[in-house]
Amino acid sequence: MPKKASSEDARLVLRLYDLRRETEMRKARDWWAAQFWPESVEDYMNIAMGIGKQESKWLRQVASFWEMAATLVNHGALNEKLFLELSCSGEMYFIFGKLRPFLKEIRERTHSPEAFENIEKVILGSAVGRRRLAVIEGNIRRRREMLAKAKVSAAVS
Repeated sequence: MPKKASSEDARLVLRLYDLRRETEMRKARDWWAAQFWPESVEDYMNIAMGIGKQESKWLRQVASFWEMAATLVNHGALNEKLFLELSCSGEMYFIFGKLRPFLKEIRERTHSPEAFENIEKVILGSAVGRRRLAVIEGNIRRRREMLAKAKVSAAVS
């Protein structure tokens, strides 16, 4: 049975939350949420390999933040149950869900077999994580459908 969440776990969660509120991190998170909707591994690679471009920085900033947080969980520094149940961790599911269809190719193309590995372990390592990911992936699928319809409508107009 996992250890009960401690006041140190709570402090760490609050610190992670504070880091998410930093000005540039907010911009990066907004970009991930509103603008970055990869439809292929190429979409990911075009951003990721655009070293020096703002979107590339934002991609890496948010991805590395959640990879860091997941690493803390995987190594027992942060209570897994607490972390998985927090609403703020929903963003981690969201970015993972957006990339999951291309994850194998991302790892191959970037020569990084460990890319997003800690996030994947945290999410897929528990029934709670898998259930929550399924919900988020459904939301992502519906959003992608809406975006595709809007793109078709704009092209017809």
